[in-house]
Amino acid sequence: MQNKALRYLLLLLTLCCFSSCFQIIEEINMANDGSGTVNLTVNLSASRSKVASIMLLDSINGYKVPTKQTIQKEMDEIVAYLKKAKGISNVKKKVDFDNFIVSLSFAFEQVSNINNINQSVLKKLKINAVNNSSYAYTIATGTFQRNYTHTKEAVIQYNKLKPEVKNVFKEATYTSIYRFEKPVVSSANPLAKVSKSKKAILLNTGILGLINGKTNISNQIILSK
Repeated sequence: MQNKALRYLLLLLTLCCFSSCFQIIEEINMANDGSGTVNLTVNLSASRSKVASIMLLDSINGYKVPTKQTIQKEMDEIVAYLKKAKGISNVKKKVDFDNFIVSLSFAFEQVSNINNINQSVLKKLKINAVNNSSYAYTIATGTFQRNYTHTKEAVIQYNKLKPEVKNVFKEATYTSIYRFEKPVVSSANPLAKVSKSKKAILLNTGILGLINGKTNISNQIILSK
C-alpha cells in the first residue's frame, strides 16, 4: 500500500501518542480455498476522554492534531485506493468518534494479496516494527504461515521519538486473530493461543516488544485435512 493510503493511520498515531494506551488489532478470516477477509483496527477507546480533549487542540507538544474531517477524508482516499488493488474487494471503513475506534475491512482472493498492504500498515503503526512480514497458505497441506523478521530500523525510529511518546508504547498492545473453517492441528508460536473451537488462533503482545525485537510473531499453523 502506498503512503497515501496510510496517512489516516499516521494521523491516528498522533492521537495514540498522547493517549494513555491504545490497541492495534489485525483479524484475518480465511476460507479453505485461501480466500477471506481482513479487518484492521486502531482502538483508542480506553483513552477516549483524553483523546476527545486533544482533538479540540490545533497541536500538542509540537505535533499537529488531525481534525475529524481530515481523518474522514484520508479514509475515503484509502478506500478508493484499496478498491483498485489486485485481488482486493468489498472495501469498507468505519469511524467511531464517540469511542475513537477506526477500522478498515476488505476481502481478498488469496492471502498473498494482503502482503503489501499489511506490511505497510503494520510498519507505520509500529514505527517500522514489522516491516518484514508476509503471509502464505498452501492448500495441499493446509498450512497457513506468517513470516516475520524484526529489523534494527524499528529501534532506530523508536529512539527518534520524544520521551513522552515513548512512554505510551509501554502499554500499547498488538493483537492478531486468525480464524479458519477447519480445526487447527498445530501452532508453532508458543505465544499464540488456540480457541476452544480449535478454529481460531489469538496472539496478544506489547508493541514495545515488537519494536525492540524481543517478541516474534511468526507462526506456522497446520489445519486438519
